[in-house]
Parts: sequence; structure tokens; C-alpha cells
Amino acid sequence: MSVESLYNRLERLLPKVQKPIQYVGGELNSTVKDWDEATVRWVLMYPDAYEVGLPNQGIQILYEILNELPGTLAERTYAVWPDLEALMRAEGLPQFTVDAHRPVRAFDILGVSFASELCFTNLLTALDLAGIPLNAVERTDEDPIVLAGGHAAFNPEPIADFIDAAVLGDGEQIVIAITEIVREWKSEGSPGGRDELLMRLASTGGVYVPKFYDVEYHPDGRIKRVVPNRPGVPSRVYKHTVMNLDEWPYPKKPLVPLAETVHERYSVEIFRGCTRGCRFCQAGMITRPVRERSITTIGEMVRVGLEESGFSEVGLLSLSSADHSEIRDITKGLADRYEGTHVGLSLPSTRVDAFNIDLANELSRNGRRSGLTFAPEGGTERMRKVINKMVTEEDLIRTVTTAYAQGWRHVKLYFMCGLPTETDEDVLAIADLARKVIKAGREVTGSKDIRCTVSIGGFVPKPHTPFQWAAQCDHETVDRRLRALRDALRADKEYGRAIGYRYHDGKPSIIEGLLSRGDRRVGKVIRAVWEDGGRFDGWSEHFSFERWMKAAERALADEPVDVAWYTTRERDQHEVLPWDHLDAGLDREWLWQDWQDALNEREVEDCRWTPCYDCGVCPTMGTEIQIGPTGKKLLPLIVR
Repeated sequence: MSVESLYNRLERLLPKVQKPIQYVGGELNSTVKDWDEATVRWVLMYPDAYEVGLPNQGIQILYEILNELPGTLAERTYAVWPDLEALMRAEGLPQFTVDAHRPVRAFDILGVSFASELCFTNLLTALDLAGIPLNAVERTDEDPIVLAGGHAAFNPEPIADFIDAAVLGDGEQIVIAITEIVREWKSEGSPGGRDELLMRLASTGGVYVPKFYDVEYHPDGRIKRVVPNRPGVPSRVYKHTVMNLDEWPYPKKPLVPLAETVHERYSVEIFRGCTRGCRFCQAGMITRPVRERSITTIGEMVRVGLEESGFSEVGLLSLSSADHSEIRDITKGLADRYEGTHVGLSLPSTRVDAFNIDLANELSRNGRRSGLTFAPEGGTERMRKVINKMVTEEDLIRTVTTAYAQGWRHVKLYFMCGLPTETDEDVLAIADLARKVIKAGREVTGSKDIRCTVSIGGFVPKPHTPFQWAAQCDHETVDRRLRALRDALRADKEYGRAIGYRYHDGKPSIIEGLLSRGDRRVGKVIRAVWEDGGRFDGWSEHFSFERWMKAAERALADEPVDVAWYTTRERDQHEVLPWDHLDAGLDREWLWQDWQDALNEREVEDCRWTPCYDCGVCPTMGTEIQIGPTGKKLLPLIVR
């Protein structure tokens, strides 16, 4: 039965809200398919504002893959700002898609991609506006299956009450498999209702259904065990890994936003995964192994993507793009191809020790010279050994000196505060490092027109990393160290004016830490915050630390745990962690040993170029590292 568009009802509200264009849809390359011709219908949500969500690669890739499938349609929805939320509640207008403005509750599956835990409250807003019960156990056959994915879903336990299922890892293949399971179940007449459908999904071993697992606790609050509560449910759920990225050259037709967004470029993921082994980096750990796209596929993706979108910038994306084994040929080939055109190239993620000036010059050949950003992460060599960021002070000074000498006048340096074993002196050393950068730049250029911006974020221990056992630094200590660093930079009469300073206070990091390593009991806190008005917690103007702390105090009053228990407490080796039954491929014993290596300030090499050090991913996942060089060149192309 057809589902009518809600646009006429929405249109009356748009003059009353800020940025109404973000809700109207109709972007270039968006897709609206016939409702009645589809048997499986997805709505994909990025639980943040349109300006953040539309450029998201994951959503765009799945959107295109699903809409290519016969008998399947996919539409998108984003978090609505509080001004529209209030009007929707007053008018009884439900959460809608931006493609055909259909009600979210009418779809079979609501797939939500979480890049950050601070978006959890936005999920509850969307569910409530859609008329979908917040608690999964209260949903009926009339409600969609709520499916979580994305990096923050590698520990879905804090939102276990609110989701029906979660998927770990790459989505390209699993969304097709899920679609076929739903299609078959519906073709049989939906036997057993949503419970039977969830059972079919869970029995694959690649979809986690929280309601099929019971969590038992020790009296002191620690988890005793997590066990399946019905036959046929696997004791462990495994992540999904796409091994041949050349077979999945998406997005082919990138969405072109109508409203301003955080990124307006055609992005090509040139490889997936990272084995650098930075101990703080969840993304690097959970996306292993490294899988490179071939130079020819990258060239063809750029050609098609630019033709289909009209973008004037190409972003070559990965966790460390300069590590691609053929990055020089890729950048030179693209620079040759598009020389004299309006197309610019960017490499958003570059390591200090992988950067070279020839690469930078290729990227800026068309006259665009963007700022350079490097991430030493730690202020001292000791700290960089702890976090396995194998970058020396000499590496950094040599790299930025070369950049200044070649005409760059501004570099940005990113660090973290609150890392394990960190001292006040480690943070204050950042000021000394920034001074040396400016001094070296002035000496090599003979000019004082040299700038450096120091940007600092608070460290949050993440699941599936060696630091998952670490005690998080309290926000008072983080804030005190950041103030001391600010004062040290300001007091420097010779170099201080040339050094910019940006930092985030420690309070949001504590809440992110609560959510990232929380268990199911944290769901009560999330709901309490949401009921108290919590929305868009990733935005500083909407975040309230006091709201979170008061909600946690109320919600956890009858539990032997509190916020500090989840955040600033160090775990021991044998404690059952909330995500231990969710397998990212990493061997738990290897992670523990790497944690011990961190405490002993021992570094571990990148296994792409050294013998395997048994992190567990390749044998566990039945995969292997895939790197070039292929020896091929970019396909020739005449640009008109």
C-alpha cells in the first residue's frame, strides 16, 4: 500500500525554522523509487544535523548500493534541529525522510550509523518523533527493525534497550544479506513476526540482537558474563570485512548538498584499515587489515564522481592516506590529468613521517595550497612511545621546516590531553615544541610571517583498543593542564603571538567515555538525559555536563556503579568488558600485551612492512593485508 508524502504538512512549517533547505531533499543524485514496486524498504539515518550527515561516506555508499538492488528502496533521514522538533510535535508531524518525505515508521528497517557516542540522544528523538517505541521490547510488527552500525556501534551495549540489532564492520555486503533475509521472510508471510525475523538475522553470526543475550553482574557492579538466552544464537558476533574494495567503487554518484555542509568535495576512500598501531585509535584497530584500492580504480572513481557531481575538490581519504603504497603515482597521475582545470586535490589525513614535499606540491599544483595539519598527538617523545605514535621531534621539525621553505606559512598541530601515564610536564612540552616549530620556520624563511596552531582534544579510552583497560583522566586535571599550557603560550613574548591555541574542555570527554565503555545500565542515563531535553550533545552549544551528571546520579542511584566507575577506573586483565562477546578480530591477549607495552613505553612496528605480530585479525577474520604496488598507472583521460 502506497505511503503518502508528508511534504505538504512540512512545507507550512519551514518558514518558521532556521536553514529550512536542509529538510526539502531533491539533491543532485538523490533517489526516489516507487514505494509499491519495492518489497524491502530501508531508511538510513545519520543521527546528526544534515550539514554533518549528508557528506558521510558510509551513508552515501549504502544508499547507492541498496537503491541499485531490484525490489529495494532506501531513503535518508537526519536529526532535526530543536526548532523544527518543537513544531513537529505541536503539529503531530512524524520523523520523515528527505528523499520522498515518507514517515520513518512505514519502512522495514531503520539503519542508524553512529560515528560518535554523543549522537545517542538524537536516536531517541528520531524514534519518538517517528512514533516508534523507545524500548525495543515494546515494538510491534508495525515498527521497523532498528539497526545500529558505525564505529560507535562496536560497543552497542549503552543503547541495547533502544535498538533491535547491531552490525559490526563494513556494511556493503551485510546490508545486501540482511535485505534478502527480510525479503524472504516477508515473502513467506512474515511468520513469527519480528521475533522470528530477528532470530533469522541473529543466527547468521553477523548480526547482534541484544534481546537474545542476558547480562549477569557481580555484586560490585562488574559484569559476570554475557550469554545467549535461546538456542541457535551464537555466543560471539563477528565483524564484517570487505576484502576487495575494487569490487565496491562507491559512491559512484555522490550526493551534492543543497545547503552548506562540513565537506563539499568528492571523496574517494583509497584504502581501508590501518596497522600503524596507535594505541588510542579505535578506527585503526577495528578496521584492520589494510586493504588498498588499486590506482586504476581510484582514477576511474575520480573521473566518474566528478562527472556525476560537478565538485571541484577531490579528497583522497583513509586513516593515513600518504601510506598508500602508490600514493605518489596516484597524486601525480591525478595532478597531471586535471592540471589547468578547476579541480583540486586534498589529502585530509597525513602523518608527519609519511609526508614529503613532492607529494604536497602535486596536491597544490592547480594553485590551491591549503593548510597542512599534522598530529604528533603527544607533547614528548616518551608520550609518543606510550601511544605508539612513532614520530620523533626531529621528524616533526624537519617536516614543517620543509613545508615552510616551500612556501607554506601556516601549519596545524593536533595533540591529545589526558593520555595514560601523562604528566603536567608532558602537556607543557607542547608549548616548547610549538616554539621550536616557529623558530625553525623563521630561520628557514628569514621571515616572521610564520604561523602555527596548536589544537588539543581530550583523550577517551575506546573499546577494542589496548587502552580499553585504562583509567580516563578526570576533567579537572585535563582542564588544569590545558589552562597551564594556554598560559605558557601566552607568556612567550618571542613566539606566543605566532602560535594559535584551540582546545576543548575535559567535560564532554568524560561523557563520551561513559558512553564509549558503558554497559546496558548506561541506557537509563541516556534516556534520563533525553527526557530532560538532551539533544545534539556533540555540539558545544547544546551539550550540558550538569544535565548528564544529574541524570546519571538519578538513573544509577540503585546500582553499585557511577560515572567515575565507568570512566576514571582502571580495569584489570580478567574483568569481563561489555563488548567482549563482540568480535572485532583482535586477539584479547594481544591487546592486553600491547597495553603492557604502552605502560613500559615500548613501540610496535607497522606489520605491513615487518613480520606479523599476531594481533589476531588475519587468521580470525580469514583475511590478509592487501597492499601494492600494482605497477599500473592511472587510465589516460582527456579532460574537456
